[in-house]
Amino acid sequence: MSTAYDIRDELVLAFNGHDLRRLSQCYSPSAVLVGPEGVAEGQEQIATFWEQLLTAFLDARLTPWYKAAVSDPAVTEWCLTGTHMGPLLLPSGRHLEGTGRQVAIRGCCVLHVENDRIVTHQQYYDQLELYSQLGFRHVCDCPCVSEQAPDRFPSTGAPE
Repeated sequence: MSTAYDIRDELVLAFNGHDLRRLSQCYSPSAVLVGPEGVAEGQEQIATFWEQLLTAFLDARLTPWYKAAVSDPAVTEWCLTGTHMGPLLLPSGRHLEGTGRQVAIRGCCVLHVENDRIVTHQQYYDQLELYSQLGFRHVCDCPCVSEQAPDRFPSTGAPE
């Protein structure tokens, strides 16, 4: 039986390999991923979440740099680096086309694992840090601000 950190390590390898199938297999069919972007429920929505990120940052790389001493949940601090080359899905539902800017975002995730699969994945990072690295100087400049922001990722395909 794998530990939560073994599953986390597999998730990182799948992410850094940009392997959506392997990423999806890290999660239970009813898993929930919660982050600043919203909520993804089930493997299909979670795969869409990762696909959106890997499409926006074609060279994305996740580097874990601290693991808490507990085994479950797996608590990990990380740094995400990449170059914004493709459309980035914003909380408003709109896309931000590639800016060519490099980002280095620090964050933390908490993974709960049952039967060798992630059942809940919470991640935390500063969206303002991301948007400022993408070139927005003021929050009002950011096209992510909307009164109609969706609270879930789409079940199929990329939203228009």
